[in-house]
Amino acid sequence: MKIIVSIKQVPDTSGKVAVNPDGTLNRASMQTITNPDDMNALEAALKIKDETGCKVVVVTMGPPPAAGMLREALAMGADEAVLVSAREFGGSDTYATSQIIAAAINRIGVEKNDIVMCGRQAIDGDTAQVGPQIAEKLHLPQVTYAADIHKDGDTITVKRMLEDGYMTIKVKTPCLLTCIKELNEPRYMSVSGVFEAYSKPLTTFDYEALKDDPLIDKSTIGLSGSPTNILTSFTPPQKGAGMMLEGADKATCEKLAEILAKKHII
Repeated sequence: MKIIVSIKQVPDTSGKVAVNPDGTLNRASMQTITNPDDMNALEAALKIKDETGCKVVVVTMGPPPAAGMLREALAMGADEAVLVSAREFGGSDTYATSQIIAAAINRIGVEKNDIVMCGRQAIDGDTAQVGPQIAEKLHLPQVTYAADIHKDGDTITVKRMLEDGYMTIKVKTPCLLTCIKELNEPRYMSVSGVFEAYSKPLTTFDYEALKDDPLIDKSTIGLSGSPTNILTSFTPPQKGAGMMLEGADKATCEKLAEILAKKHII
């Protein structure tokens, strides 16, 4: 049994966001981190590994420097890593990205007892589309927004978060799960894990390695093949300081009501 975890290197949005003329993010000029929800997916996989001894494989699509992020995942406890990187893949939207990652997962291989895990969404796009699209392309049953996961043989019991509560779902493996931050607290890398990370396999899949997969078509991958494009990207202006009213008396309440009425809020 193995668990394949799809992770993504994203810009650290706490800093300044740089944009290329074509509307894509200038990732080379920004600090990067591992997408937070993907860290929860990796932790969920590592917990199952602790319980069952299964293999954990991490996969990402990105430029060559994303290998550093994969080494961090290996240092946390993952067993193998796969970097999907080629100029032909650059600028892919969610539809194209899911095709490429699904092709890479096909290359790794999904067997009867395997699980594919992803984060709910990436902080650079916030679409929550790639995980479900990978499941559709791999013809796997999927459960999204996993807030709790229990494995019993080939059955996975998932507590799925909804807007107004939770839903408990049982699904057979192989399957795909998308994970949310409420699921767990990701572990830190250990010193021994950092040393071991450089002795674990890290494989690169380029276009040549994946081009024969039925999901890979040059007309539907990359920036030119993506069905959606970014019209414009910008950093929203910072909000000004708010107005504070102190006191809990009638006069303060009347002042608040007057201000809200002037702004047509009430």
